[in-house]
Parts: sequence; C-alpha cells; structure tokens
Amino acid sequence: MAGMMSQNVLNLVDIAMVGRLGPTAIAAVGVGGLCSFLAGAYVIGFSTAVQSMAARRLGEGKPEITAIPLNGGLVLSLVAGIPIAALLFILTPYIFPYINHDAEVVRLGGPYLQSRLIAIIAMGINFSFAGFWNGTNRSKYYMCILIAMNVLNIFFNWVFIFGHLGSPVYGTLGAGIASTISMFCGTIMYFVMGLITARPNGFLQRNPDRKMYRAIIKLTIPVAVQHICYAGGLLAVIFIIGLVGTMELAASQIISMLLLVGILPGIGMGLSATSLVSQALGRKDPDDAERWGWEVMGIAISILVLIGLPMMFIPERLLVFFTENSAVLAVGKLPLQMTGFILGVEAVMIVCSKALLGAGDNTRVMFTSILLQWGLYVPLAYIAGPILGMGLTGIWIAQLTYKAIGGIVYAVMWRRRKWEGIGI
Repeated sequence: MAGMMSQNVLNLVDIAMVGRLGPTAIAAVGVGGLCSFLAGAYVIGFSTAVQSMAARRLGEGKPEITAIPLNGGLVLSLVAGIPIAALLFILTPYIFPYINHDAEVVRLGGPYLQSRLIAIIAMGINFSFAGFWNGTNRSKYYMCILIAMNVLNIFFNWVFIFGHLGSPVYGTLGAGIASTISMFCGTIMYFVMGLITARPNGFLQRNPDRKMYRAIIKLTIPVAVQHICYAGGLLAVIFIIGLVGTMELAASQIISMLLLVGILPGIGMGLSATSLVSQALGRKDPDDAERWGWEVMGIAISILVLIGLPMMFIPERLLVFFTENSAVLAVGKLPLQMTGFILGVEAVMIVCSKALLGAGDNTRVMFTSILLQWGLYVPLAYIAGPILGMGLTGIWIAQLTYKAIGGIVYAVMWRRRKWEGIGI
C-alpha cells in the first residue's frame, strides 16, 4: 500500500506539473499515458504470473525455487518487450490521430507516447520483480524502489518539462522522457536488490524449464488480454469524451488521476490478497484462502471509503490544484463527487479479481472483465454522452453503473469457490 501511495504522488505531481502547460497538455498526456499502458499490457501480465507462482511455491514450503518464475518473467519481458516497443514507436505517428480528433492533442501526445514506449522493456522487468517481492512477502523492497523511482521521476519532470539545469524546454515530451529514465533507473535498482537478497531463492541461478515457461505464458495471456481490452475500453471512452469536448477530456484526465488516489491503495490490498490466497492454496487450505479474500476486502472498503470523502465534499479544492481553467472546473465537479461515492464498490472489484488471480482463475476474470467493460460500460458511455447529450456527467453515470454491477459479479464469483483445485 505504501508503494502504491507513492505512485499516487507520482501521478498527481505529473498532472499538476503538466497542468501548468494548459488543458490540452493534460489531455495529451492522459491519452498518451493510457496508450503506453495498452502497449505494455502483455509484459505487465508477467507480474501476476510471477507473483502467483512464487507465492504458491512459498506456500508449498519451497523458498529455494521461488525466484525461478522471476527468471522466466525477465527473459519473456525482453523477448516480448523489444519487438513491441520498436513496432509501436514506428506506428505511433500513424495511429495516434485516430485516437483523438484534436490536432493539438495529437501534436503534443504523439511524441510523449513515443518516449514512453521506449520504457516497455523496463516496464516488463520491473513488474516481474514486483510480482516476486509481493509473492514472497517482501513487498518492502518493491516499496522502497518504487518510491525512489517516483522521486527521480519528479526531479526529471522538473528538469525536462520546464528546461532546468541546462536542459531544453521539452514540455509534454519532457514528461515522457522523465518517466522513461526513472523506469530504467528502477530496473537497475531491482537487479541490484535481487543480487543482494534473492540469490538463495534461485535468482539468476536456474533457468526455468519448458514446462514453467508454458505455465508463465498460460497465466500471463488471460491477464494480458484483460489489460489490453481494459485499456482499449478506456481509450474508447476517451474517444467518446473527446466527441463531447476538449475541456471534458481534460477534466476526465484530472479525475482519473484523483481516482488513482483511491484505487492504488486498493490495488495494494488486492496484491496482498493475491499472495495470501495463493500461499493458502499452496498449503492445501482453500477455506483459509477464502477467508483471506473477504478479510482483505473489508479492510480495502474501509480505506477507500475514507479516501473518497474529500472527493465528495470538497471537489473544487482538489480540482483547482491541477488547473484554474473555469470550464474544466465546472464540468469536472459532479463527476469527481460521483467518483468518491463509488470508491467502496471499487474495492470489491479490485480485491475479488486479484484474489481470483491468486487462485489461478485468470481466464474467468478475463472474460468477466471484457464482458462488463465492452458489453456494458462502453455502450452506456456512448449513449449517455454524445447521443443523449448528458456530457461528462452522463459518461460517469455509465461508469458507476458498470462498477456497481462488476462488484456484485466478482463477489459472487469468489463466494462460489469454483477456483478451488486450480493448479499453478
């Protein structure tokens, strides 16, 4: 949770610093950042596979081999990351104009995205390390390195966005350069930490066999497809918001960053559920695994509800930190209040889905996520926003509906315990 809270600071400072360049810059960085997440969805999926497998081996009483899945994740991150990054870097100028119709957003967002795509390789490696540390109950290493990366990112933002210490003024491109440099710095720190602490667990000592590589890929593919479809759905919603207006698009990016204040601690709790559930199943104790899911969920709901209170009661004070544009403030107030209201339900979705991943139920989570988002959220957003003319508020009502139904669906999936007996 502490690591995720530091990520909150990074995201908020990023938007606050870019926000000084105007609403269009906020929109460009928001769209470009989501595209980079979409591009890296496959390599991010290695984290869940590494975490589940490492936690399962730890639960089985085999700590000496917990880092072997990590070794596999690092190899696959390189094999998948390099061609994906190179291909998408070349295609970005041709694809980006189809994502948003505003020429200025395209001009600012394209180079920003290209600079972020270079970091896909580091992204896969870093997420694999994070999965290992979280899966073996050593999340403090993940936290410390993530905090260091965030501090570096803020510093490099200051240097490259605004042109300090002799650097040219790069603007939005500078934000992308800063993120990429900080991610590669994090990769170096992860390797150093691994060499110091994880050698007894098999780090860089044993190469996974073909069976383990197949298992990592089998666990990764559903998560990767889920991430790709999720990010693609968000891009579709961004396109829909862009049809409503650029001010609405800028407001939605600010609200999304504030939403991370709530959901990233929730994701931190969800990651703990992944490890605790997988370890319990490694001990052949599915009843304990189920209890962990519910207990972690209860804590996450309490925390996220508290975080949502300022969004509900002082939305203007939060929004004005990022922009003073009156039009953006006006269209963003009510959607931000709605975001704060629904955070408790978001906790149910996050923790239940992560617990199911810890149990190895990746395929059902994938299909459920895709169906909820593409079958419910995206169509409702299009109907409520551009067609019915309800603007950003209508799109946010569609989002609340999607999350409320999603919370119920995932909770029912967890209670039915069809995940028992899945081998990892």
